[in-house]
Amino acid sequence: MKETSAGSHRRLLLIDDDPNLILLVKDYLEFRGYEVITAENGREALEVLEHDTPDMIICDVMMPEMDGYSLVRHVREDPRTSWIPVLFLSAKGQSQDRVKGLNTGADVYMVKPFEPEELVAQVESSLKQAARMSERPGRSTETAPKIQVPFDVELTPTELKVVQFVARGMANREIADELNVSQRTIESHVSNMLGKTGLHNRTELARWAIENNMA
Repeated sequence: MKETSAGSHRRLLLIDDDPNLILLVKDYLEFRGYEVITAENGREALEVLEHDTPDMIICDVMMPEMDGYSLVRHVREDPRTSWIPVLFLSAKGQSQDRVKGLNTGADVYMVKPFEPEELVAQVESSLKQAARMSERPGRSTETAPKIQVPFDVELTPTELKVVQFVARGMANREIADELNVSQRTIESHVSNMLGKTGLHNRTELARWAIENNMA
């Protein structure tokens, strides 16, 4: 019997150039009640996003034509899609790979091979967080618990500027252009702020900034 409680009425965009992984993950998520649309690479995914707005994107990193990094930059630069949670799937599990993925704009970074139950848990967690943060009509954020960070966190003037741009949904490349510095410098600032605050990703960082009137 199909389980429908977890993902009922939720649409996911699954992007991977491996047809076997697409089939397995799609079947598993649909069994859990999600509606899954698919694409084979970032370019095809952008075409899907032109006429469809999913609740979440699950994306491979290394793909032909357009990789996951490029796709996420496009997603974050478009106000219509910048709010969508993105989960990266990658065979690269080194620390620098995770940092790059999160700094590029992904909310979650999972390493292949992964347990299907963990994928579902990450999807459900990201969707709940997005629902709390979302300012779209019909969604309320009044009951969302505040982000907790150490009380003595202090940001440098540059970090404060960067987190304001992050809270506005801007990609690292856009922020770098705005501040006239390299994208690597912005990635370093974001990484430093995640370390200072103990937060896990850019989404939490943005929410913390908004809640504390930094943005």
